[in-house]
Amino acid sequence: MPYKRILLKLSGEALMGDKQYGIDPARLSEYADEIKMVVDKGIEVAIVIGGGNIFRGLAGESNGIDRVQGDHMGMLATVINGLALQSALEDKGVQTRLQSAIKINEVAEPFIRRRAMRHLEKGRVVIFGGGTGNPYFTTDSAAVLRAIEIEADVILKGTRVDGIYTSDPEIDKNATKFDTISFNDVLRKGLKVMDSTAFTLSQENKLPIVVFDMNKKGNLLKIVSGQNIGTVVNL
Repeated sequence: MPYKRILLKLSGEALMGDKQYGIDPARLSEYADEIKMVVDKGIEVAIVIGGGNIFRGLAGESNGIDRVQGDHMGMLATVINGLALQSALEDKGVQTRLQSAIKINEVAEPFIRRRAMRHLEKGRVVIFGGGTGNPYFTTDSAAVLRAIEIEADVILKGTRVDGIYTSDPEIDKNATKFDTISFNDVLRKGLKVMDSTAFTLSQENKLPIVVFDMNKKGNLLKIVSGQNIGTVVNL
């Protein structure tokens, strides 16, 4: 296996499935199956999940909610999603731990780096909720930060498209896909992979990113098995 420890980044919107908001139990179960297949191969898995299916701080700001307050609401939404994913994984026999960047001790452990790494070494899936614990930082930034802290080999960003394209493939039918691309080329071409803070942090720490279609069955296992799935962003 090319990767021993991975960090999987999922958007909150991905959990909606075909719904307009909230969590689709069928989609949640599908993701749990995909993650279990990887865990069964002996790969250490950490997960950061967004909260956009429940609440997004920027959307709250546009509706008159204070940005800091809105971001804290978004952090709590990621904990809700983390609890849902934890339940789905444990229902399939996968041991998990949910750690939160904000103190919510009744439902999640506080984020402690050494404890998180110990859980991973024991084969438990660690879900990181609460973002970075700070307003103005996205869950993309949280994903890169946690990946660096736990010494992950790669960030796997699960999306609804199968990689990075020259333009939005859902709009431009002539868009072409990159199999691999450098950090510098992403910036030069103005391609959207992650927000700039997260992307720069990943580049500075030489942490590769793989963008792939999480909704296609078996893709996650194929990536950790070394198959050329999605787009690899590297130095």
